[in-house]
Amino acid sequence: MNLLPLLRSLRSSSHVIQRALASKTFDLLAVLLRPILKITKSSSGARSQQQLNREHKQTQQLHGPTQPAEFSMAERELSSLLQQIHQTLSTHDYQSSLSLLTRAKLSLLSLKALVPSPSSAQSTLLLARETLELGALISIRRQDSEGFTRYFQQLQPFYDLPPSQLPQEKNNQSKITGLYLLLLLNQGDYAGFHTVLESLELATAAGGSKARKGVEEDVFIQYPVKLEQWLMEGSYDKVWAATKSEQAPSEEYRVFSDGLINTIRAEIASCSERAYPSLPISNAKNLLFLDSEGSVVQFAQTRGWLIRDGRIYFPLQQPEQGLRTEKEILATSGQVIENTIGYARELETIV
Repeated sequence: MNLLPLLRSLRSSSHVIQRALASKTFDLLAVLLRPILKITKSSSGARSQQQLNREHKQTQQLHGPTQPAEFSMAERELSSLLQQIHQTLSTHDYQSSLSLLTRAKLSLLSLKALVPSPSSAQSTLLLARETLELGALISIRRQDSEGFTRYFQQLQPFYDLPPSQLPQEKNNQSKITGLYLLLLLNQGDYAGFHTVLESLELATAAGGSKARKGVEEDVFIQYPVKLEQWLMEGSYDKVWAATKSEQAPSEEYRVFSDGLINTIRAEIASCSERAYPSLPISNAKNLLFLDSEGSVVQFAQTRGWLIRDGRIYFPLQQPEQGLRTEKEILATSGQVIENTIGYARELETIV
């Protein structure tokens, strides 16, 4: 029997078997590896989706809520400027304070916070209020009453905000308001003084007994209120003592001391001109709260008074200015007396 063809057929069949086994092995491996590949593919897809979500959030932060990041940077810059302004105020370097204040207000413009709005962040409103309050205090120390009035008016919308939008803690509202009252008093604007005071009373009434008690115990408000009461009473000595002592609640309030004393001095001078024909210089010194007789002479010259033999002679009141002479006053008084006696006689006759 020839075995050679049989061996050849077996060899060829073995190759087929090997190929079949190989293909089956790969199919088996594919079946076994298919879940693993599916999990890997899904996890890689999930990771890519998470990455896309992060990129989307970053895009929103850059284009939508991008402004908070920019605002926080501007707020940090503004906060640094305000700290520098506080330092210059403590050293009385008002020129540097003005320069820093100008930069701070430019920062407020970039933040769009010069006027409060419902969309303004609370941190921005706090910085804006502090900036305007510092501007008001700088104006007072530089005796710039017009500048102070502008800052006071700019601050009112911030002070009117509810506490939920702008907390009232650590603000200078009572201090700024008291200074404004003192400015009105210094200018002789009693109508404006009582208008502001009435608005405070309405606000405290709305706030309840606690707010009312707070205002009554507030030294910044009560200081100008007491001064106004003393002025109305004519208790000028109390006003002079208050301005010359440590009763002033802060350094800014002492700026008005000289102005108030000058207002009192002018009022006393006007009354003296009508009440006395003349006064000794020594008496005028005490009456006008002046330090020396030389100061009395200088003040008398500004008023046009005549000084002779150690006395001050006030100018005669001229009839053409609507003021009557002594003879006219006596004549009028005699006529009034005669008329009164005549009325009494007629009444007696009637009875």
